[in-house]
Amino acid sequence: MSIPSGPPAAVPRVPEAIHRRRWVILTVLMFSLLIVVLDNSILNVAVKTIASPSPTGLGATQSELEWAINSYTLVFAGLLFTAGLLGDRIGRKKVLLFGILLFGIGSALAAMSGSPGELITWRAVMGFGAAFVMPATLAILMNVFERDEQPKAIGIWAGGVGLGIAIGPITGGLLLEHFWWGSIFLVNVPVVVIALIAMAVLVPDSRDPKPGRIDPLGVVLSIVGLVLLVFGIIRGGELADFGDAVVLLSIIGGLVVLAGFVWHEKRSSHPAIDITYFKNGAFSAAVAAVALVFFALMGVTFFSAFYLQSVRGYSALQSGLLIVPLAAAQMIFAPRARLVVERFGSRAVCTAGMLLVAVGLSAFALFDASTPIWVMCLVFFVQGTGMAHVMPPVTVAVMQALPREKAGSGSAINNTFRQVGGALGIAVLGSVLSTVYRGDIEGHLGALPAAARDAAGESIEATLGIAEKLGPAGAPLVGAANDAFISAMHVTALGSACVALIGALVVGIFLPGRPPAGQRTGHGNDDRAVPAGARR
Repeated sequence: MSIPSGPPAAVPRVPEAIHRRRWVILTVLMFSLLIVVLDNSILNVAVKTIASPSPTGLGATQSELEWAINSYTLVFAGLLFTAGLLGDRIGRKKVLLFGILLFGIGSALAAMSGSPGELITWRAVMGFGAAFVMPATLAILMNVFERDEQPKAIGIWAGGVGLGIAIGPITGGLLLEHFWWGSIFLVNVPVVVIALIAMAVLVPDSRDPKPGRIDPLGVVLSIVGLVLLVFGIIRGGELADFGDAVVLLSIIGGLVVLAGFVWHEKRSSHPAIDITYFKNGAFSAAVAAVALVFFALMGVTFFSAFYLQSVRGYSALQSGLLIVPLAAAQMIFAPRARLVVERFGSRAVCTAGMLLVAVGLSAFALFDASTPIWVMCLVFFVQGTGMAHVMPPVTVAVMQALPREKAGSGSAINNTFRQVGGALGIAVLGSVLSTVYRGDIEGHLGALPAAARDAAGESIEATLGIAEKLGPAGAPLVGAANDAFISAMHVTALGSACVALIGALVVGIFLPGRPPAGQRTGHGNDDRAVPAGARR
């Protein structure tokens, strides 16, 4: 009897009925992911409008604008890990449906906000819902695709983020040109309805078949620790002072609680997450890369909206169209990143991707008030290309390190590090931008009354608002504000590039290189060998 040569076939873990419709399921998952990503990118082009006085906007201050963004981030980041655990335990489809429904309700209420405070509150509700959406989409993906197709599916999933980045600003710009600012949230409602129907009909449920006992202390520690840490980071950025007592107490308290969470999980007989996964250098490097790339990019995303609209004078729609090259690069390259990884290995691909991100961020330090549009488009395309060669490989590294049954936890870890990194980016880099801007503009505000001087120095929007009230006499102040903002943007961009370089160093040292031909990669959800063609 002959013995078959070559490596044994992988065990089919996905039922045939689900396997046949896996790409349709991915499309539905992308649809639900799209509304979460789209909403944030819409808000980025709407900040200037929302800052305008009523009836055009809500008259939101710089601080209120930051909280409109960060209330979402705070709740989202604080609940991501718990949402992933609940998905593994009670069913990922159930938590996905719950999350999208809550997100839709929050969107409708945010559209009707009558004050910045109401908008901040309903944005927090949206963050609550989104926390249950993001981990579930990736966890379900891992359970409807076999291991060999997971990198391709994750690449398409990551490309969907790029699609959301592209559609969001364009949709936001179109809506703001024809409707009131609340339409950027109301547009989510019909999308949510379609997504709910499609998921109820097409998406299969899955869960951990042996979840073990629940770990309530671990869950509480994770929520408290993450909320304290992210609140401290956000508050420090808002005050531009990380030495403030409340900021320090929040950050230190959050770190202490999270350290207690790790200590508890290492000693628990039924931990919420197996801490030993972080002993895997590739796993830890992957989640660190996620945090670092979003740290670098989220800060730039925040100030680029003001650069394009306040300094360059572009409309919200024009600003949205300028972001298209970044999104297009992700949509083009993210689904194909696995092919480059197969040839050169994760280490080389991710290092090159982080270096491209750093180059794109550094280019902002060369921008001025007359930089040609084609140069900006090229820079955004370079940034998108870099991200497309970082996010899919590191997401695959995180997700394939954990067993398929723990896909919700793995997705939650991936997204938690991304959100914390993004919050840090907005807070730290926003603080740098604010500090440098205030230092440069203060010398030009001497002729203003003391109260107006303090308000005018808060941000470029505040300065331009004062200049507009002064009429022709405010023209010199407009020029000074633009110069001060560009100078602050240069410093912030270089800081962002340095963070991206640290990310390149991390992945260059710790991610695995190209494996020998025929060698299987990954750990946790490997399928055992069975005869080819077997599928239940």
